[in-house]
Parts: sequence; structure tokens; C-alpha cells
Amino acid sequence: MDGKAARLWTPGDWNALFGLGTNVLVNLLVMTGLLKFVVGMPDEIIFGRILPAVGLMLFLGNLYYAWMGWKLARKEGRADVCALPSGPSVPHMFIVVFVIMLPILGQTGDPVKAWEAGLAWVFIQGFILIGGAFVAPWIRKITPRAALLGTLAGVSIAFIAMRPAMEIFMTSIIGLTCLAIILVSWFSGVRYPKGLPAGLVAIVVGMTIAWVATALGFPEIGGMSAGALADSFASFGFSVPIPAFDHVFSGFEFLGFILVTAIPFGVYDLVEAMDNVESAEAAGDSYSTTEAITAEGTISLFGTLMGSPFANAVYIGHPGWKSMGGRIGYSAATGVFVLVLAWFGILAVFLNLVPVVAIAPILLYIGMLIGAQAFQTTPMTHAPAIILGLVPHLAAWAKTLIDGALGAAGAEVTPELIAGMATNGVLYEGLAVLGNGAILTGLVLAAIGVFVIERRFELAAAFAGAGAVLTFFGFMHGPAVGVAVTPMVAAAYAVIAGFLYLCARLETADEPKPKAAEAQPAE
Repeated sequence: MDGKAARLWTPGDWNALFGLGTNVLVNLLVMTGLLKFVVGMPDEIIFGRILPAVGLMLFLGNLYYAWMGWKLARKEGRADVCALPSGPSVPHMFIVVFVIMLPILGQTGDPVKAWEAGLAWVFIQGFILIGGAFVAPWIRKITPRAALLGTLAGVSIAFIAMRPAMEIFMTSIIGLTCLAIILVSWFSGVRYPKGLPAGLVAIVVGMTIAWVATALGFPEIGGMSAGALADSFASFGFSVPIPAFDHVFSGFEFLGFILVTAIPFGVYDLVEAMDNVESAEAAGDSYSTTEAITAEGTISLFGTLMGSPFANAVYIGHPGWKSMGGRIGYSAATGVFVLVLAWFGILAVFLNLVPVVAIAPILLYIGMLIGAQAFQTTPMTHAPAIILGLVPHLAAWAKTLIDGALGAAGAEVTPELIAGMATNGVLYEGLAVLGNGAILTGLVLAAIGVFVIERRFELAAAFAGAGAVLTFFGFMHGPAVGVAVTPMVAAAYAVIAGFLYLCARLETADEPKPKAAEAQPAE
């Protein structure tokens, strides 16, 4: 086909750059805050070792996916190909900090040991991704699109859209104003003067409101500080990643502790990446699942060996960036943007210059778009199955909020507290069982729902059987991998599998048998 259709940059790439760039920026700011204020990691490790490695990793990821987009555009002779986005895995930021780094810090009192444990954790996950990349196409082939996109919609609504939505209404004069700027442009196609990207307009307007409100004596609206902004310039410098091989292998001291979560989250990564590739195909761009996931795992491994305790990911949001006009260049440009932020110590300045609420509408928009795609690109009859796939993520989100509130109050989860919560309508144990392994649970439940709707009971039984096995070993509904982690739930899935298989057999028996062909007279 004619390869001239492929273009490295289009006007729409500016919109997608500000969209994806600010999305990644927000997550880098959250990452920095977690390391600095939760783990208490020294600045020399955060800004001198971790962030430079993360910046290089994300640069390579976005550059590689831009190249994949270029190849696809030339192969198919299309000018509307949108590259896959790349960014830090958001669930990992919280898991590696709260589940790996913080306990190791409490055990050893050494932030370097906590960093090393995080490095070893991602190192193991990288190999799981690379190995799993070769079975992912088969999984995509047998799994209904409603299941793949339904569980992805659950992630987008619960963990991408909800927090920004709350931030918007907490500081509504900035948040709602910026949200209106985003929606009018990206939903209605309204163009701003000089073709300015809506994301940039929203950030500038939000920043202006915040600083003016602060200057007029309304800190509850602005919340900005000139002193903090001036102090943040002290972090300016130039830091390149330094190989951290010794630190990675030192982290294997905690191997037994690490494996408990590294294996299930490696599987989580695999399914999430597969979902995001499926999401891109639903939007019109068909990429190789094996290539995309192998690249994700390889780049994560490289980043870890250079000092990043956070994983690279095939990012959620491809349909959103494509709808903004993003094509190929936005992905590579985002990689360069992140590299500059991380290597020159600019993140601290952004943290004190732009109010986070001005960026929140962009994340809410992406959450809305991914959630909507699950319904827009699947048969209407599959809608109940998609809702079924959302439910585990809502449970996981609710439990995360409860755990955060209890942690802030310094309260331990005891049987008495669980009983008290149940009396007041908060079924904490139910949230835990339903929410653990949410991305796999959502996929399995939605797949069962689709095949039941279609009366393909044998396939529904197969997914229920898979659910039984995954649950028995803790990949679903369990807090950690093990044997007989939640045996009653596993047994329930096995019963469902048997029931659905029986339905399949009874339906086959009820089918009218074809009549024997009548003999034809010889000619």
C-alpha cells in the first residue's frame, strides 16, 4: 500500500501531546509525592536515581510505540493511525509503595532496602510479561471483547475517573471551568483561538485562576505558594540514570515476600496490556499483542536495571488520544517531554506551579471515554455483562478508600471493627473478596455473562472453570498467591462451571435431530 499516508506529526498531535503529557505528568507528581512523603525516600535517590530511570524508561516506551504506529500507517496506507501510548503503570505506583516498599522500610528502617525490594519486584514482573506475551494473542482470541473492554472500563471509571472527579468538585471554580473547556473542545469540536490545544487552554486558565485567587487572599481556592515555587527551583540540575544492577539483585534478599504479589500483578499487567491493545483495535488500529507486550516487559526490565522501581505500561487511553487528533508524533513527543522533566529536575517546579485540579478534567475525560468504548464497540445485548465486569473494580475502589481512611486514623482492621462496619452497612469482607484480583475477576465474570447471553454454555462453563482455578491459587478473590486461598469461592466457581456444562448438554439434547436425506432416483 501507499506509505505516503503516514505522517510523523499532525495538528491533532498537539492536543494528544498535552493530553497524554499532562496525564503522565500527574502520575509522575503522584509518584514523587509517594516516594518523598510516604516512604521518606531521600531526595538524592528520588531525583538522582529513580526519576531519571523512570524518564528514560518512558521515553523508550513511547518512542517504540510511535515506531509501531509508523509501521502500521505505512503498511495500511492510512493517515489516521494513532500510536499506542506508554506511561507508568498507575496501580503499580501504589502497590509497590504500600505493599512492597513501606513494609520493607518498616522491617529494616532503610529506604535503600525498600528501593531495592521494589526493583526486584518489577524485575520479576518483566519476565512474566515477556513470557506471557506469546499466549496473550490466544487469550484475546477466545475472550469476548465485552469482557476485555468491560474490565478495562472498570479500571478507568474507578481508578482514573473517580479521584479527578472528586478533586474537580472540591475546588469547583477551577475544576468545573477547566472541565467545560475540555468538554466543549473534545466532545463538540469547538476550536480555540490560534488553534490552541484544549488541554493547554484548560491548564493555563486553571493556573491563572489559582494564582489570582491566592494573590487576592483566597487560599482555599488557589492554594498556591510563591515561596514554595521559589524553593522548588533548587531541585534544578541534570541527572542521568546510573546502572543499578547491584541494587536489583540485593533486593532478592526479600524474594519470598516479593513473590506473593509479583506473580499476580505480573498476570494483572499482562491482562491490562492485552485489554489496552484490544481497545486500540476497537478504535481502528490493530497492533500485534505479542510485540506490544514484549516491548512493555523488555522496557520495564531495562528501566529497573537502571533504577526504576515502577513498571512501564501500554497505557490506557488510546481511543481518547485518537479522538483528539493524535496520530504518531504525540507519543514520541510525550517521551521527550517526560525525559526532560525527569533529567532536569523540573517536576518539583510543576508541582508548585500548576494546581492539580486544573489537570484533573483531562483524566476524567479519558475515564469517560474508555468506559463509553466498552458499550459503543460491543453488541447492545452484551451491556449487562459489561456491568458485571465493572463491579469488582468498584469493590476494589471502595476498599482502597476504607483502608486509606483507617490508615489515616491509625486504626487496625480487627474482627470487632469488621463486625461494626457490617452493622452499619459496610461489608468490608465482601469488598475484599470481590475486589482482590479485580481485573481478572471482571474479565472472567463478563466473559461468563457474554456467553450465557449468547447461550454458548460450554464456553461459559470453560471460563467459570478457569475462574475456579485462578481463585483456588489466589489470582482472583485472594490477597496473595497460594494454595486454597479462598476455597469456598473456588468451589462456587466449580459448581457454576458444572451447572453451565449441564445446560450445554441439555440444550444439545433438545435440539431436533436432522432428518435422514431422502434417496434420490438414479438418472
